[in-house]
Amino acid sequence: MKKGIICCFLCASFMLQAQGFSAKELLDKSIAYHDPEGKWSTFEAAYDVLMDTPERPLRTTRIELNFPKEYFKSTVNIDGITTASAVEKGECTHWYKGSTSFTKAIAEKHRLNCERATKMRNYYVYLYGLPMKLKDPGTQLEDKIYTKTLNGESFLCLKVTYDAAVGKDSWYFYFDKETYAMRHYQFYHDESKNDGEYILLSGEEIVQGIKMPKTRAWYTNQANAYLGTDVLRLPKKD
Repeated sequence: MKKGIICCFLCASFMLQAQGFSAKELLDKSIAYHDPEGKWSTFEAAYDVLMDTPERPLRTTRIELNFPKEYFKSTVNIDGITTASAVEKGECTHWYKGSTSFTKAIAEKHRLNCERATKMRNYYVYLYGLPMKLKDPGTQLEDKIYTKTLNGESFLCLKVTYDAAVGKDSWYFYFDKETYAMRHYQFYHDESKNDGEYILLSGEEIVQGIKMPKTRAWYTNQANAYLGTDVLRLPKKD
């Protein structure tokens, strides 16, 4: 039994070495697949995200990003109620049903504040900016390339942690062995507890020349419990 385990370990190690490239190079190959023209740094686009969560109403969010102008806006519709928040060069603006005039109680109920707006900007920019965002300062890319199985399929895998000022979670990113497309990702708050979530990606949409995942399905690591699915949808052209 021990000989079998050792043999498997050596074979896996050989496969990693035989690839002939480093973890950094694997990341570069994936970025070349998703952003072949290097447009992420000047990204300017709008798209919708439809979030379907068990026992909750459908949430539709229009995301507007303009990196050159340092502008982000999210417009959320839930049960016919529309709220919006924008961050432009650090300044925040909020809307409730299209108006910037609303009560403090409404602001608290719908979390219309700059802290929340900034958090959501970072959330959407990070997830839809992957794998390019793994080049950001404070990102610690482990040198090793793993081979890991997720959802019954084997992938090349990179582990990423962050400087304390950036984030505390540990992330694993799963890449197609042939195209190097980012196929799934997974994070842990404390890996020894197997907490956190894994996210299965499927389909693609090309947004301003960048290949982004169309569908993301979220599950817990511990119980494989389904949390919800969000779908990227491009606005209809006039």
